[in-house]
Amino acid sequence: MYEIIQAPMAGGNATPALVHAVAQAGGFGYLAGGYKTVAALKEEIHSLRALGTDYFGVNLFVPAQPNGQTALTKNYCEKLAIEAELIDTTIGDYTYSDDEWSAKFQLMLEEKVPVVSFTFNMPTPAHVLQLKEAGIQTVQTVTSVEEAQQAEKLGVDEVCVQGIEAGGHRASFDDRDPVETPPLVQLVKDVVAAIDIPVIAAGGMMDGASIREVLDAGARAAQLGTAFLCCPESGTKPTHIKALLDGHFTTTALTRAYTGRLARGLENDFMLRYNDAPQAYPELHYVTQPLRKKAGELDRPDLLAMWAGENFSAIRVLPATELVSLLKKEANLL
Repeated sequence: MYEIIQAPMAGGNATPALVHAVAQAGGFGYLAGGYKTVAALKEEIHSLRALGTDYFGVNLFVPAQPNGQTALTKNYCEKLAIEAELIDTTIGDYTYSDDEWSAKFQLMLEEKVPVVSFTFNMPTPAHVLQLKEAGIQTVQTVTSVEEAQQAEKLGVDEVCVQGIEAGGHRASFDDRDPVETPPLVQLVKDVVAAIDIPVIAAGGMMDGASIREVLDAGARAAQLGTAFLCCPESGTKPTHIKALLDGHFTTTALTRAYTGRLARGLENDFMLRYNDAPQAYPELHYVTQPLRKKAGELDRPDLLAMWAGENFSAIRVLPATELVSLLKKEANLL
């Protein structure tokens, strides 16, 4: 049974090559379904299997209700339009998308993906039943005891408990500002005590000692994302990699500035200037998409969204197979 999991990391970081390398070292990896077309996701699944990895997971975003345009979001888009003009680009449309949810779900069944995890919201009981009947394992990402209990009642096989330390988007069902959120180890203990299905821990872990801590707290596995960002097999943008390593950025923060949903990343100028961004996901994700793309092309870390967990400074630049082997050794898993 694998104890080290490579997180899905939507946005191009979790490549088939990365998932395969993790699997080669006895870990388990996820492809990210979020933001991809159905055709692109299908191609990644086939590419991964062609490399020789048959046991893997795919993470899907469960859509929420649309956010109508308000005075707040309109004002924010006007500010972003001026920002985009300064770097010779434009903003995208304020538009809703369910991320091709239904078609991607059908793809999971057609491809018989071994493990499917869900983020942002829960699927319906009918969705879970369909996957179970197809022999597919289900995992729900949660951020609290209450969400974990809801997921257990839904009938999923496992929960992935995301701590406040995690990089990237908060997986909370209700995208509120977190209040008195316990650190990951305590959250794991609380969830383990509250439910009977297995628990995976995620958030801020960068070494074997932190993995051992969550395993001792009752988690059956540790899921890491930021730790894999600088592996050569990852698809992390060069500007992002440089920012993780050069020492200029020293802290992370939660922000809505880029997507309208709380996410943790390297605290840069853009996040500081737009710390009052409204809540409107996924609409603002599509608004800022051209701006973020141009920032990457221009090598502008002050503007680029660079998701990272709290402990990013401990990142190591290693091939993924070597990193997983080292993590196992440090966590006394060999």
